[in-house]
Amino acid sequence: MLSAATPDVTTAAARLRALLGDRLYEPGDPGFVTTTRLWNGAVDRAPVLVAQCLNGDEVADAVRIATRCHLPLSVRSGGHDWAGRALRDGGLVLDLTGLRDVRVDPDAATVTIGGGATAADLLAAARLHDLVVPTGVVRDVGMAGLTLAGGYGPLCGRFGLALDNLLGAEVVLADGRRVTADPDHDAELYWALRGGGGNLGVVTELRFRAHRLPAVLAGMIMFALAEAPAVLRGYGALIAEAPDELTVMAGFLPGPAAEPVVFVCPFYSGPDLDAGSPWLDRLRALGTPLVDQIAPMPYAEALRMFDGGMVDGNHYLLRTRWLPALTDGAVDALVDAARRVSSPFSALALHHFHGAATRVRLADTAFGLRSDHLLTEIIAVWAPGEQSAPHREWAERTSAALAPHALPGGYPNLLAPEETDRVRLAYGTNWRRLRRAKRHYDPRDLLTAVPTLPSSGHPR
Repeated sequence: MLSAATPDVTTAAARLRALLGDRLYEPGDPGFVTTTRLWNGAVDRAPVLVAQCLNGDEVADAVRIATRCHLPLSVRSGGHDWAGRALRDGGLVLDLTGLRDVRVDPDAATVTIGGGATAADLLAAARLHDLVVPTGVVRDVGMAGLTLAGGYGPLCGRFGLALDNLLGAEVVLADGRRVTADPDHDAELYWALRGGGGNLGVVTELRFRAHRLPAVLAGMIMFALAEAPAVLRGYGALIAEAPDELTVMAGFLPGPAAEPVVFVCPFYSGPDLDAGSPWLDRLRALGTPLVDQIAPMPYAEALRMFDGGMVDGNHYLLRTRWLPALTDGAVDALVDAARRVSSPFSALALHHFHGAATRVRLADTAFGLRSDHLLTEIIAVWAPGEQSAPHREWAERTSAALAPHALPGGYPNLLAPEETDRVRLAYGTNWRRLRRAKRHYDPRDLLTAVPTLPSSGHPR
């Protein structure tokens, strides 16, 4: 466990200033506010120093300084961790937003990115070669945080999770050593990184397998709330038959009249986009569409439909469940939640896990669930200054209503810091091996990133 010695902020600041110059930020510095700003405005943490690093050597030196000066450590990359684990009270923040280089090797079909690169950074460079890497749906999310814990997204059925495409990583360990993790170098660390989150080390570079994909057939179909039960039941039946090339999100989004609308969002990624049309026609036939915007387009452009959907600075609280199927009970719980929504900004999302992602052996990565399922996001959103209680109650009530229909555990990237028991269930048979890796690579619990793993002293 991290030493209980008194943090020596003064010495740490002096050493980091010598290392980084004006890229060290302290409270009161103009850059401090920028480098501690997160997507979720509800996060209220008070770090004491921010080290804006530009390469792996600087990260390694900063980690050593934090250890010697007994400072808690956190890592800020994309800044989209809803629970605020990118910031620690009284701690040093490693700001990796300066590590955003992207290198594409079209001949080898690989993309190498810095630890601070976002999905948008990666896709913009890869698009020049008609290549893609599986990402989530939000372009501003950091690829490191997304990948290390999983990486659900619209290409899941054809190419797997983001972590299934991780070929290797450069990592700074808790003792400041820089190491390579891939199948031929520190294979155990490579195993643990793919699903174990940022708890094993600070990832400064990631190398991905890329896939040729000039375009997808994608877009949004929306229906009135009154049609939601029939739409969701039809959606559940359709995805049970869907080919690998078709991954379909669904859920509820804020509508123009302050009433939620039910949506389905297909991504067809097969080589012949026309082959996806019959599937999309079936989605349209689930009800009477209010919006029907489907077209062939580059994958990176298709993700723009989610831009601005969740505004930076609003207050957020997330809950999550893994649904093995959309049973009648699960549909009823989701529709009831949409009808009772506490805020016009809140949403529910179902992420479709199938195909290629299910054919990875459970023991091959730390990720703990490889059967078909739907990742449910319960997203409570409210404006700054509003009371949080009604929105928290809505999210908790929805989560409880879905629990009888859900699998154990849940997606670790979305579990709350206090949900340690569900994290353990999420990893299933991989749990003990992941705990051993944590004790080996970070025995003093310097890192407490997503997902929340108990300290080394926690019962096994």
